[in-house]
Amino acid sequence: MKKNKISKNWVNKQRRDTYVKQSKVDGYRARSAYKLIEIDEKFKIFKGGISVIDIGAAPGSWSQYAAKTAKSGRLISIDLKEMEPIGNTVQIQGDFTEESIQHEIKNNIKTKVDVVMSDMAVNTTGIKNIDSIQTGELCKEAMFFAKDQLKDNGYFISKIFMGGTFNEIVAEGKKYFKEVKVFKPKSSRKDSKESFIICSKLR
Repeated sequence: MKKNKISKNWVNKQRRDTYVKQSKVDGYRARSAYKLIEIDEKFKIFKGGISVIDIGAAPGSWSQYAAKTAKSGRLISIDLKEMEPIGNTVQIQGDFTEESIQHEIKNNIKTKVDVVMSDMAVNTTGIKNIDSIQTGELCKEAMFFAKDQLKDNGYFISKIFMGGTFNEIVAEGKKYFKEVKVFKPKSSRKDSKESFIICSKLR
């Protein structure tokens, strides 16, 4: 019964959500596009010709925005789920945390990239601290991967949940990057514990 109530609430929330409506108008696959748009407006990351790796990409709204703004740049999208194609992007289906998938990404890039971004999160259990810790582990894994793949002035963007591992992730970011900021976009739901960590300028 409780699960039905939760999904009903979710459906009602989606109906009232202006970002959900806007995403249909703008042709984005999910409202999460606006989180990346707000990040970009604040930090001025995306421009023509840049190369981007999008981890945890499905259904693809972050990749859609990156493809639109990076124009003829290179874009690689990775997710466990299969995704509808986006322009001339390279899509890799698989578990990012597996070494073979990380090798496949590296084989597709050849040179260092401008942006590594991750909207990865675990399937939530509803127990906020467990969700925060598990998603935090994914963020650390993506950051560790990013530090070896990014150009010196590249950017790492990742979802991060306030909670258990938050301070640890920020400290880890400062170890590899000179600039580390945490930002919660307006389009991120108020009751959500998510924020985004934006790291730049490799040490």
